[in-house]
Amino acid sequence: MQTTGNTILITGGTSGIGLAFAEEFIRLKNKVIICGRRKERLKQLQQKHPDLVTRFCDIANAEERVSLAQWTINTYPDVNILINNAGIQLIADLTKPVDLTRIHHEVETNFIAPVHLSSLFAQHLTKKNNSAIINISSGLAFVPIAFMPVYCATKAAIHSLTLSLRHQLKDTVVKVFEIAPPTVDTELGHDRREDKTQTHGGLPVADFIAEAMQAIENDMYEAPIAQAKNLREKREAMFSVMNK
Repeated sequence: MQTTGNTILITGGTSGIGLAFAEEFIRLKNKVIICGRRKERLKQLQQKHPDLVTRFCDIANAEERVSLAQWTINTYPDVNILINNAGIQLIADLTKPVDLTRIHHEVETNFIAPVHLSSLFAQHLTKKNNSAIINISSGLAFVPIAFMPVYCATKAAIHSLTLSLRHQLKDTVVKVFEIAPPTVDTELGHDRREDKTQTHGGLPVADFIAEAMQAIENDMYEAPIAQAKNLREKREAMFSVMNK
């Protein structure tokens, strides 16, 4: 797949993997649009990268998703790539009554939003050259960590969704990718950490992006990255290891 000269919308682009994708695609001379919920962060990134287009959007809100899609297509009609990246990672003890507000928010952000956005962009993308939908799942789509059951379930759902979406679009020009990260050194999962600015360790973001971009360039439609390969290939054995 061509990784230059595109117009790309990235959800959750203000930090972590989303921001790393944005900066790499900017370096490769693409028009990049990011959306996020942190207005000050969006402003800082736009100042740092003058060619970056920013848009405030809470993708957990259905009306804002519709508005984002309409605005993007109308303002940047050349948009040809959607990266469904935004996600949150929460812990949940299912042996006790759960806080449904948290559950709904996690499922809406991680799964329903990509479903909805993909449907909102699909017809537009079928009319564009070099078009793609890139879904960010996780190695935990294949082997869950039991203390974050909803997060892992949403990523397993993204894996399944991507298979179906790829099949539904098989007779079009739209390529459908699944990039499955391992643990990457970002702020994901800060909800369970006392210091909310602390990252949780793992593969350096630059290393992740290098391998992910190689997968995209080489049309690897299902691409577990680094340690995530082991999770996909040894699911049953790795479950016991991951949940000791």
